[in-house]
Parts: sequence; structure tokens; C-alpha cells
Amino acid sequence: MTGMATEQTARRVFTGLILLSIVLLALVVQPFAKAFFLAAVLAGTFYGIYSSLKRKLRGRSSLAAGIIVSGVVLALLLPLGGLTAFVVSEVSDGVKFVSDTVQREGVEGLIGKLPGPVRGPVEGLLERVPLEQAELDETLQQQVSSQGGTAARAVTGVVAATGSIAFQAVMMLIALFFLLTEGARLVSWVESVSPLRRGQTAEILREFRSVSVAVLVSSVATAGVQAAAALVGFLIARVPASLFFAGVAFFLALIPAVGAAIVVLVAAALMFFSGHPWAALFLAIWGTVVVGLVDNIVKPLLAKRGMHQHGAIVFFALLGGLAAFGTVGLLLGPLIVAFFLALVRIYERDYGRPTPRPGDPATPGGAAPGGTESLIIRPSVLSAETRERVPVTPTPPDSH
Repeated sequence: MTGMATEQTARRVFTGLILLSIVLLALVVQPFAKAFFLAAVLAGTFYGIYSSLKRKLRGRSSLAAGIIVSGVVLALLLPLGGLTAFVVSEVSDGVKFVSDTVQREGVEGLIGKLPGPVRGPVEGLLERVPLEQAELDETLQQQVSSQGGTAARAVTGVVAATGSIAFQAVMMLIALFFLLTEGARLVSWVESVSPLRRGQTAEILREFRSVSVAVLVSSVATAGVQAAAALVGFLIARVPASLFFAGVAFFLALIPAVGAAIVVLVAAALMFFSGHPWAALFLAIWGTVVVGLVDNIVKPLLAKRGMHQHGAIVFFALLGGLAAFGTVGLLLGPLIVAFFLALVRIYERDYGRPTPRPGDPATPGGAAPGGTESLIIRPSVLSAETRERVPVTPTPPDSH
């Protein structure tokens, strides 16, 4: 009895140590949780390409992983760099135009170049200002000085947010490299230490990979469809720099809280203030109906092909994950649903009651196979060889 009590105490202590280690590990991983999660999704997505590159490079896993990571970096930096260069160029040209116009024609000349819907309100505002030019300049300078601290804090916040995003991106790329090179060993180790039956852990991990790839591919494809739809609207309405607005719509379509429709609505506002009200009305309707709703239609249709689930389940998994976990919930929601369905499928297959096969003979009275009636052996269903080996008790005649 003493030895049994000691063994139980040791198991309880060991269980407590395991739980403590899990809590401490969660605290260590928590700052990089999103980066590690996205790295795991990307590793599962690009693992097929990585394996092909590794074979072509004669087993050089580090070089193959480095090529994949470099491709991801270029895919992120090149479009962002192009959009940033375009914005800086347009802003510089705008500032130069305003400066040259004010020097040549004054403020009145600059106001005269504004579009009609904007020029009228600006002229009315200047007429109602009861200040002289010197007093107006002094008031404007005071307002700028008073808002300097707020502007500085806003710039500091933007810089800090940008630095945090960059740090998380670097951590994701480092984790992606090691998950590609050591992913197979990691999966084998997890399966070896898992308390589940052999093959069950690998099946769940395969389900995770399939769902992750389906959601990621569907998100990028849906963003492309929305950007293409927005570009069609821009070309019909003759929006200047249509390709630029379409590129912005593609990137914002990857952000669920913003979406591509907001870009179309901004373009509609610009067209309205530039004196094109009908084009603005068309863009507003196009952005709300076509660009705004295509996300809710195309993404579930594309995602369900890789998830092998009903479109309604995929739709509510995406929305529920987004509401519960934010942007990352677009991946977590379908993964949680897929995890639940995979566990149900494994339980039904490995632990549940056996299901009848289509070729099984029907039992009398509609009884399900496996009942007491199915244990009765009737001579009519036995072959001659089986009758010789299995004694069959004849059925007694009916007393009636």
C-alpha cells in the first residue's frame, strides 16, 4: 500500500510539473504566437515547393528554404515598395503644384483651380472669416503649434506600430525557415510523443495543413478577384491611376476590417469632388454591391474545395473566427472547425460502433445488423462446404 501511494503521489507531482511547464512555455511563446502561427501556415503551404526544390538541389535543405523565404520577402516588399514610391511621387508633384500656383497667382489662383463642388464651399468659408490676413496667419500658426504635440504622438505611434509589425515579420520569416528545414522531424517527434494511436496525430496535422492552405489560397485569390472587379469599375468610371487604386484594393482586401470596397468608395468621393457626380454614383454602387459582396461569395466557394466541408460551415467558420480572434481568426476559425470534425471522424472510425456496409444482407424485420437476429445462421445462406463444418439446427415446424 505504501508503494502504491508513493507511486500515485509521484504521478500527481509529475502531472503538476507538466502543467507548470505548459504554462511557462505559453508565456515564452505568447509574444511570438501570431508570427509562429503564420509561419506554420506558410510552411504547410510551401512545403510541396520546398520538397521539389530540395530534390533539384540534391538535398540542400537550407538553400531550398532560403529560396522560399527570399521569395516571400520579395512578394511582400516589391508591391509595397512600388505603391510607396507612387504615393511619394504623387504627393511631391502635388506639393510642387500648390507651391508654384501660390507663387504665381496667389491663394485666389489656387482656389480658382479647385473643382466646382469644392471651390464654392471654400470661397464661402473665406468670405465668412472676419479676420484680416495677418490675424488669419497668426491664428493658423497658433492652431498648428497647439496641435504639434498631438501630431508628434501620432507619428510616434505609427513608427512604433510599424516597428512592431516589422519585428513580427522578421520572427515569422526565421520561424518559416526552420519549419521548412526541420518540419518533417518535428512532425515525427510530435507523433512519437503523442498519446493518440499511431497515425491519428499525423491525420490531424494533415487536416490542419489542408485547411490552412485552402484558407490562405482562397484569401489571396479572393483579394485578386476583388481587385480585378474594382479595376473594372475604375476603368468604366475613367478614374485616374486606375492600376494604383486596384493595387491598393488588393492589399486592403487582405485586411478583413478594411476591405477593398473602401478604396472604391474613396475613389467615388474623389470623382464627386472633381466634378463627376454620375461616375461617383456608379462607383459607390459598384463598390458596395459588386466589390463588397464578392468576398462573402467567392472566399467560401474557394475555401470549401480544400476543406471538403459544406459552404455554409466554411462561411460561418470564417465570420466566427474573425469575430472571436480578429484578423488571424480567418485562419483559426476554419482550423478549429476542422479540428473538431477530424476528431469526430477519428472517433467514429476507431472507437465508435461499426457501421453496416452496403453489401451486408438485410436482416428480417428491419433489425439493424449486429442485433440478436443477425446471430441466427440460416441454412439457405450457407454454402455446401460451410454446412459440412458448421452444424445447423433445423428449424422446428410450426405447431399451428
